[in-house]
Amino acid sequence: MSTFSLDPGPDQIAVRDWLHGFAADVVRPAAAEWDEREETPWPIIQEAAKLGIYSLDFYAQQYFDPSGVGIPIAMEELFWGDAGIGLAIVGTTLAAVAVLANGTDEQIGTWAPQMFGTPDDVKVAAFCSSEPDAGSDVSALRTRAVYEEATDEWVLNGTKTWATNGGIAAVHVVVATVDPALGARGQASFVVPPGTPGLSQGQKFKKHGIRASHTAEVVLDSVRLPGHCLLGGKEKLDERLARAREGVRKSGRNAAMATFEASRPAVGAQAIGIARAAYEVALDYAKTRVQFGRPIIDNQGVAFQLADMKTRIDAARLLVWRASWMAATNQPFTSAEGSMSKLYAGETAKWVTAQAMQILGGNGFTREYPVERMHRDSAIYSIFEGTSEIQRLVIARAVSGLPIR
Repeated sequence: MSTFSLDPGPDQIAVRDWLHGFAADVVRPAAAEWDEREETPWPIIQEAAKLGIYSLDFYAQQYFDPSGVGIPIAMEELFWGDAGIGLAIVGTTLAAVAVLANGTDEQIGTWAPQMFGTPDDVKVAAFCSSEPDAGSDVSALRTRAVYEEATDEWVLNGTKTWATNGGIAAVHVVVATVDPALGARGQASFVVPPGTPGLSQGQKFKKHGIRASHTAEVVLDSVRLPGHCLLGGKEKLDERLARAREGVRKSGRNAAMATFEASRPAVGAQAIGIARAAYEVALDYAKTRVQFGRPIIDNQGVAFQLADMKTRIDAARLLVWRASWMAATNQPFTSAEGSMSKLYAGETAKWVTAQAMQILGGNGFTREYPVERMHRDSAIYSIFEGTSEIQRLVIARAVSGLPIR
């Protein structure tokens, strides 16, 4: 078992510095433009692919880093550059994690490479879980998957929403209900291959923040999938459903929740990147902005704000690194440590960016400075990948052992 350490090794430091350079030289200069355009920054994704940053190999190396901090370090640096472009670059990984969490070795080997494409022909992937009437309540999913035994095919019908890369993805991973009577335990994940008839993009959302990341509805109209597109295979699904029908509560993880559990610390690391970026802008501004004959950082009111900002950022990082190390060493989240990390980091990003705007005063409210964009981007981190309220519910249930509602 890897020993938990707050001192990254030379490999992690090299990756951190490499990504920081990319974020500073490529991502930041383009951030305002793509935020205004509200379009997928394909040229930057392609540049990341040519450098090896947007690739299955790179994310696999970080994901399987025995220290556990490979992914958090990568996420923090990219999102320090810009959250919208960062999410455009890493959005594919949520679908990849879904395949890793639920698929067989053969399925992982088949579908994961297709999600990224090649540097000359870049692709993206989408994970489709939420629906218009089912967000936090994953048991309410209405998208149905019906098995036709004669042809060994699954037929999917329904509408997904809030899907990153939805409709523009080469590969979509869709969570659907197989047995509605079982609620969340009656669901499974399916891979929808490129060009499958019946899948189309619905509404594309115009968002408050992370505007360079494509978010849209995905419509599934009699989408027919061969049996091998069921992640994990039908035998495993049948066994899990049989146990669920017998009332065995711990009969395997819900398909959507398995993905979110694995991704929460990484999402927390994204929020830390945003917070750190805003803090650094505010610190530099406070040192150089002169009012009443002296830099504003000479005032305790401003200096104490910055002290609290830095403290909360470092505390959030510690929670994220702990959860990531626990996941890498196969330690259970007995106190919902993954949810703790995402909750605190997300709330920290919102608070720190708001404080940064306050320190910059009127300048913080304009688009001449990046903190207003960072503040807009941070808002989503108490909403997606499980709202802050849901994270608190998960934590409360874990520490109390009670079915709190």
